[in-house]
Amino acid sequence: MTAGKTRRTTAPRSRTAAVGAIAVAGALLLTGCGDQTKDTGSGSDSEKANTNSAPLADKLPADIRKAGVIKVGSDISYAPVEFKDDSGKTVGIDPDLADAMGKQLGVKFEFENGTFDTLLGGLRSKRYDIAMSAMTDTKDRQEGVDSDTGKKVGEGVDFVDYFTAGVSIYTKKGDTQGIKTWSDLCGKKLAVQRGTVSHDLAKAEAKKCPKDKAMSIEAFDNDQQAQTRLRSGGADAGSSDFPVAAYAVAKSGGGKDFELVGEQVEAAPYGIAVAKSNTELRDAVKAALDAVIANGEYAKIIEKWGVTDGAVKEATINGGE
Repeated sequence: MTAGKTRRTTAPRSRTAAVGAIAVAGALLLTGCGDQTKDTGSGSDSEKANTNSAPLADKLPADIRKAGVIKVGSDISYAPVEFKDDSGKTVGIDPDLADAMGKQLGVKFEFENGTFDTLLGGLRSKRYDIAMSAMTDTKDRQEGVDSDTGKKVGEGVDFVDYFTAGVSIYTKKGDTQGIKTWSDLCGKKLAVQRGTVSHDLAKAEAKKCPKDKAMSIEAFDNDQQAQTRLRSGGADAGSSDFPVAAYAVAKSGGGKDFELVGEQVEAAPYGIAVAKSNTELRDAVKAALDAVIANGEYAKIIEKWGVTDGAVKEATINGGE
């Protein structure tokens, strides 16, 4: 998500995007989801047999090719990137892209739900093969550095970058309280998802606020909890990645709950995280993504979800700053 332990806080960079397109494309309502639940099975014998006939199957590590499954760690509560529809199925940008890449590789991408700030730990412990969850590619994450302390906390990961998104602020509709920029949040209460870029930006901005106008930050396990807090009047504003904020503005309360304020900042790539020791899988994922971009499926998926402004022309490894 533009999320967490995240990009270093640099000078804001604004981007424009089509909120209306998301409003039209967002046909599914935001729904909750349980923690650590699997969305699909491990694939039938016939599906596994198809692995060897897929165009890029030979690029996969032998164990994954044999299993026919790539285990994906994801916080499945971040519409429209990944979330549960009314039937409980995992849907969104990431699942659609994963399905398309799976056809190239001859495997199923099996999404498993977890809180966002535990995903890289799950990757390190080999609970997951990859983490795909609107995760911002940053140098700190690549190097395994805690962005709060600057200390090394792990091996780090490699990213296959597949989308670009900035961070947005939103308020209750008709009650912006003059909030347009991050500096306007001094003296206000902000609701965010824990471990996200929004959380990092809020902590950095809070340090700049005068003592008599301190910023209060409430961090939640997922973005829907933060939205609920704002909706109930328990916060003055919320912040999340632009696609997620715009989707919430368009869908929550039939478009009557929230409104976007100001412009996006901190535009940066989303990346699929892969363990640094698993370069074969990293390169296979990159090849599959490049194939999906080349054959036009990527563009169709991005357009379907109304986020064409964040599209990339090719997959990139570790393009984050």
